[in-house]
Amino acid sequence: MRRAALAVLAIVPALGLSAQGLPTTPPKPTRLAPVRFPPFKEAMLPNGLAVVVIEHHEQPVVSVSLSFRAGAIYDPAGKEGLSELTAELLSKGTETRTAEQIASTIEGVGGRLSASSAEDFLTISADALSDQLELVFDLLGDVTLHSTFPTGELDLARTRSLSALALQLSQPGAVAQRFFASEIYGRNPYGRSATRDSYRAVTVEDVTQFAHERLRPAGALLVVAGDVADAEVRDLVAKAFAGWRGAPPSGPALPAPVTRLAPEILLVHRQGSAQANIVAGNPTILPTDPIYYPGRVASQVLGGGADSRLFLILREQKSWTYGAYAALRRHRGLGYWQATAEVRTDVADSALVELLHQIDRIRTDVVPDSELTAAKGFLVGSFPLTIETPSQIASQVANAKLLGLGDDYLRLYRERLSAVTALQARAAAARLFRRSALTVVVVGDGARLYDRLRAIGPVRIVDVDGKTLTPGDLNPLVATVTLDPRQLESRTESSQVVVQGTARGFAVADITHVGDSVVYSEHAGAGNGMFDQRTTVVFSAADAAARRLDQVMIRQGTKVEAHLVYAGGRVKGNNLVPQPDGSVQQVPVDTAVPPGIVDENVAPLVGSSLVLAPGQTVRLAVFTPSEVATKVLTFRVGQPETVVVPAGTFQAYRVDVTGPRVPLVLYVTVDSPHRVVKQEFVGQPAVIELVK
Repeated sequence: MRRAALAVLAIVPALGLSAQGLPTTPPKPTRLAPVRFPPFKEAMLPNGLAVVVIEHHEQPVVSVSLSFRAGAIYDPAGKEGLSELTAELLSKGTETRTAEQIASTIEGVGGRLSASSAEDFLTISADALSDQLELVFDLLGDVTLHSTFPTGELDLARTRSLSALALQLSQPGAVAQRFFASEIYGRNPYGRSATRDSYRAVTVEDVTQFAHERLRPAGALLVVAGDVADAEVRDLVAKAFAGWRGAPPSGPALPAPVTRLAPEILLVHRQGSAQANIVAGNPTILPTDPIYYPGRVASQVLGGGADSRLFLILREQKSWTYGAYAALRRHRGLGYWQATAEVRTDVADSALVELLHQIDRIRTDVVPDSELTAAKGFLVGSFPLTIETPSQIASQVANAKLLGLGDDYLRLYRERLSAVTALQARAAAARLFRRSALTVVVVGDGARLYDRLRAIGPVRIVDVDGKTLTPGDLNPLVATVTLDPRQLESRTESSQVVVQGTARGFAVADITHVGDSVVYSEHAGAGNGMFDQRTTVVFSAADAAARRLDQVMIRQGTKVEAHLVYAGGRVKGNNLVPQPDGSVQQVPVDTAVPPGIVDENVAPLVGSSLVLAPGQTVRLAVFTPSEVATKVLTFRVGQPETVVVPAGTFQAYRVDVTGPRVPLVLYVTVDSPHRVVKQEFVGQPAVIELVK
């Protein structure tokens, strides 16, 4: 260490630095070096297809994207998700290739082919080594012109989309975004989101017609970037898309977004949420509006990163959140801006007040030079990192062309940001961030949030399905459970635990009657003995009130036990509680519980033993041993569906259960005795299926 110190001291004079330390003022910024963006050539083909070729010979790779005005805003009402499903099915079979053949052909040369749908555009993309360009165009033309959209592939795509939707709806941040879009855009298609019903409404005929009408050359954009030559691309385009003609029908007239005259808070009641998710913002501008540049800088200052105001104040100073951000988003139509934060429920009101205060500041006060310089420095300095590869270049060019941003957009992007002044940033914030007509969405436990938020402004309450609630609905009465004895006949049921399509475990349950009690015993195991658990719950045959829980778990050779007794309005004993490191510990329990409390281990059985009807909602008060807490579980009964499991094919009600740590879906037979033939855990890969 002494030698290193001497070496540093020896270097200081050579650098011309003061012996007392480093310079106290930073050097003056140098002029921006020009972005070395490769030149590109454009052409408009006779069929209306715009072609852009960007010759970038630094790497032997090529990236191709073909974009159509066929995004989500073109989905018919009631069939939201059609564009998404169409995009997924494009590579799932053509007149001459199966889905497997398409995948193996492109993957066999180390390439990639996929399609995706966003709000405005549907895009087919491919990447490969440049010597495989002919193969890329062969596949691109095949999936664009000759896709067959097999029914089986649609069913699989729909299942994947429904699973992704279930996961999304289990995440409060995603729920907040869905409601925020609906609130700011209203009837405008930008405000719509796919639902279970809309996914299910999409047919093969819908997909075929949508692709036939919207995937047309007129108005489409083909971008090719990489180690290619313009002439070669022209020849391949002519070959792959020979005879391709036509224009898509005109798009729907986009209604104006909601015009709000005063700020309003929408409280989305999500029972049991430990945190509150806040989203605030409003519609803004068309993509070509020049105010975008100062608006982008103002947004960066407000919440663009870890050195922004929202992040520093709400996280670093207040410790209310892990992160708070602001962003300015562009569509081909009217864009929007938003500020977001996920905070503890007990400080949600304080966090929202502070967030609104920071919006006021950015609109009314001139941004100090230090913040302005930092924000512009980040935006300008990070831009070259977004155009390093052919794929990035193709994406940037396509985005600029599709949004109509002009031929000089990419070339002058940094210069325009660098020229933004503090006064321009303030003026942009005043115009874009409409503080007096702001939309605020808060997702969380309404019973704990309503009074706090009402002190800030008018509050409207809905549940996670969008149904209007009153303040009285936030503390719903828990149902007095009356069990149907026909549903609890003595029986043994065997199930398998399936993880990503593979059976990984088992569960065997016995239901027996002993006097006025029902005894539920379950033996579950997985991993060839690595996990083994035996659970016995005794409860009242009349009202499901818990009486006793005994549980023995062996995990990787370690045995732990839980024994709880429910009596006299209390639950006492010791319990198994998961720890942050993945272990399980025994903890003493002695806590008050309401009369008639149900042990959560038998909640699925109890819920399925009630009188069930489509549209019914039942709430059960349960004690959750693993959390040593009382909760309210909500059972929402849907329409019967055909469910196929190893035990057979059943007509079963879909019952969505919310309130537990992991929401779940039960499929309960319509016929008596009601049996849970399938359980899905939202956002988890595990499924439990009845075997016999």
